[in-house]
Amino acid sequence: MSGNFWKFGIAAALVLLPASIASAQEALDADQAAALCHGGGSICVSARIPAARTTQAVQSWMSPDVGAAWAAGYKGKGVTITIVDDFSSSSRFSGNFGIGTQYQRHGEWTREEASMIAPAATIRSKDFSTGSAVPLAGGRNVLNLSYGMYAAAGYSVNQIGWAPEEASIISYATKGSAIVSKAAGNDAVAVGGVTGGQQDYLDLALIGKPTAIFVGALSTNGTTANKAELAWYSNYAGSNTAVQSHFLVVGVEGNKTGLYGTSFAAPIISGYAAIIGSKFTKATPLQITNDLLNTARTDTLVNYDPSIYGKGEASLSRALAPVAIH
Repeated sequence: MSGNFWKFGIAAALVLLPASIASAQEALDADQAAALCHGGGSICVSARIPAARTTQAVQSWMSPDVGAAWAAGYKGKGVTITIVDDFSSSSRFSGNFGIGTQYQRHGEWTREEASMIAPAATIRSKDFSTGSAVPLAGGRNVLNLSYGMYAAAGYSVNQIGWAPEEASIISYATKGSAIVSKAAGNDAVAVGGVTGGQQDYLDLALIGKPTAIFVGALSTNGTTANKAELAWYSNYAGSNTAVQSHFLVVGVEGNKTGLYGTSFAAPIISGYAAIIGSKFTKATPLQITNDLLNTARTDTLVNYDPSIYGKGEASLSRALAPVAIH
């Protein structure tokens, strides 16, 4: 099974595949956003991008909680966010995070979004086509995965021969070495479900891992006065309680940015995790993960159901409220 994966940055525009599956076809996903890359090659490079947006303004697509966290002095300092994504393909698309229209690769977009949420965090980039293990920095680490690993449905996870890249990510989520924020997917199915005869085996491998969080998309940020609904394209938690207990939703206001998909939900959680780590400087990845999950809101969601929304809408203000987390 090793080497026969399609690696998706959520929507496909370019395919780099081994000859054994070069003729395969896959429909585009909802956000029409990113490149498709195979994880076994060595055509791309990793790069370390230091954070530079310490004076970044709060944007209209962000939750108001972000501005409140910044005002309190919590911007992600001391935490490293590594974006595992496409940084080398020819596929680019336009959007606007409130700082002007840009034309960027999928990884450049997800990296920018995470850096805008947590402007004092250290940001690293790992191109997902290299296949090499993802290195961790000193201190607390967050990994952002706005892609999936798709192959024909029906295999068990223990049949998968992972490349060092995904093997390292799964290991970190299992051991609690890093918080892993994983885009839930854009097929309007339960996490790990079958779509077009395929499954996202990276989702399946992360189910039950202590510091993995699956992130779905709401069409807007929710409030008690104007409750939010799951975006039409977003995957949902489903009936598996192990997924429900590690599933969060956040607003992806594509009407403001031109960027849609759970690709742009995961970096928000990555940024939140960094912000929480900058307040609770002794907290472990597991403690930060549990803080995010246990403080999620359900009163801002239309007809809350754990099989749809999991733990609920992430609430940065509630996550930051305690004096300490354990």
